[in-house]
Amino acid sequence: MKQLLDRIPGWLKNKFLLTGVAFGIILLFFDRNDLFTQIDRAQELNNLEKSKKYYREETEKQRKELKALKNDPAALEKYAREKYLMKRDDEDLFLIPEKKPAPAQ
Repeated sequence: MKQLLDRIPGWLKNKFLLTGVAFGIILLFFDRNDLFTQIDRAQELNNLEKSKKYYREETEKQRKELKALKNDPAALEKYAREKYLMKRDDEDLFLIPEKKPAPAQ
């Protein structure tokens, strides 16, 4: 047994190094905020920032559309015709359904 301990280099017997390595392993793999959790959180944050940007852009589009509807009667008429399928009394309205792609088998 003594011969086995003599073969180990001195720097590997250092109790401070061993304690530091053990502490590092615990922090990297076994802690509540381990490395894998931090990577998942970073990805989630990135996705949330993309969603935030998308929703801000959509909100800005909606504000512009609302402003146009409040100020422009032609835009209001166009919106009513497209969204609510409204028509004038002397017009006929023909609806053409969009074809949905067939489910893959």
